[in-house]
Amino acid sequence: MFGAGAMTNSIPEIREADMLFVIGSNTTEAHPIIAMEMKRAVRRGAKLVVADPRAIWLSEVADLHLQLKPGTDVALLQGMAHVIIAEGLVDEAFVAKHTQGFEGLRASVKDCTPEWAESICTVPAEDIRTAARWYATTKKAGIYYTLGITEHTHGTDNVYSLANLVLMTGHLGVRSAGMNPLRGQNNVQGANDAGASPVFYPGYQRVKDPAAQAKFEQAWGVPLSPDDGLNLNVMMKKLGTQMRGLFVMGEDIVLSEPNASRVEEGLNNVEFLAVQDIFLNETCRYADVVLPAACFAEKDGVFTNSDRRVQRVRKAVEPPGQARADWEVLAELARRVGYPMPHYADPGAIYEEMASLTGQFAGISHERIDAEGGLQWPCPTPEHPGTGTLHGDGPLIGKAPFQGVVYRPSAELPDSEYPLILSTGRTLYHYNCATQTLREPGPVAKQPENFVEMHRKDARMRGLKDGQRVAVSSRRGVIQAVVNVSPRMRRGCVWMPLHFPDSLTNRLTNDAGDSVTGTGEYKVCAVQVATV
Repeated sequence: MFGAGAMTNSIPEIREADMLFVIGSNTTEAHPIIAMEMKRAVRRGAKLVVADPRAIWLSEVADLHLQLKPGTDVALLQGMAHVIIAEGLVDEAFVAKHTQGFEGLRASVKDCTPEWAESICTVPAEDIRTAARWYATTKKAGIYYTLGITEHTHGTDNVYSLANLVLMTGHLGVRSAGMNPLRGQNNVQGANDAGASPVFYPGYQRVKDPAAQAKFEQAWGVPLSPDDGLNLNVMMKKLGTQMRGLFVMGEDIVLSEPNASRVEEGLNNVEFLAVQDIFLNETCRYADVVLPAACFAEKDGVFTNSDRRVQRVRKAVEPPGQARADWEVLAELARRVGYPMPHYADPGAIYEEMASLTGQFAGISHERIDAEGGLQWPCPTPEHPGTGTLHGDGPLIGKAPFQGVVYRPSAELPDSEYPLILSTGRTLYHYNCATQTLREPGPVAKQPENFVEMHRKDARMRGLKDGQRVAVSSRRGVIQAVVNVSPRMRRGCVWMPLHFPDSLTNRLTNDAGDSVTGTGEYKVCAVQVATV
């Protein structure tokens, strides 16, 4: 909608904000460094609004906690948009100069009153009004979100709804404001920048764009398909049928993908599986070949963080045994299968090639980062200082289009057999699939096994006690975990981390995907919790 898929603003700007709207992000546990900046802003006097089904740490210091029902973000955000329009809080000058389609949006939220939103998301109508007024009338007001917004079958609609709020209030191109997706892992932003996507070449140049296709065909000396590739969710569903071979690099898909039993079935049926990683993980159990990779401290290159900052990583020690840097493995594989991949001198030469083909990275190089420190794209020339705040002269796309959306429920809702809503996520003590942290005694001592957080009344009506081992079941599987009776939970909802291979939470989750991105619905599925 804006012309760039990244944080519009910089992490250091957070501390200067006057209002923070955090939605779908347990920032303290999943992004603790960014959460520190948020706490600095709050101590300085910034208003903090947190929208989350759980009472997370940030909600304890928030001015307003919107404890919505999981999967109802669109209703909440449409209610806020209705208030901003109905009360004349729209930045009419910004809308006229930099956007298109506002009248269509106005019509789409005309009947989405806060009372209507309350009937769906359960957040009191007056709280919705308060949040909307604060957001619309504060100049330095930033939105921060992550997987709690995107991991839904309507995740794209969630993002559209947030972007609509940004555009109608003119909070774009302003320091300490904007719309800021917090990336789930180190270098997720950099991987997407470099073209690790089924629909983009490096630099977000569309695969279906004939000019982009011609440019990369000339640079790489091979014909390229004009068709988009498959997203991850579709790939998992085609394993063992249309997709007969798989190369998995730096990801433990058995732990990370929803409906894990279906993934395992697919891995059992593929003809060939290669895994490239720094440790043997759960996916390696299905592999025909495992290629040992170098970790971050054993290779040179760059990482790009959530706010588009390209930073150097430098080799501290040599890789053990036969382990190699990822780029060396991939280049050698390409040559073995018949493509004459150049013998790059070092990772700097690879980045130089990418920069020559992508305008927003053209002014960045390893040598320049070594001399000046991290640089934020867009950085089109070697003299350009980099861009801390995007869209300062208006949306990069030109006139940004409003997107009208219609609230629709999640793919799977509770019923008499599975009466609880399960959401999943991460904890402070373990990192993602815990391939590394479960090997360390410190994190394991803090959090040794899987658990299910639930409201005390939900536990009591099932005869469950804190610390008791239980069976958690969904339409896709059953696992065991320990009950954590928690005041953080709302009634009718439970929450589990994804980290533990011996109690695989993603056996329960729903692999129904978003219609645009394919992202699985990790945040809403129906479960039951019972004694073992």
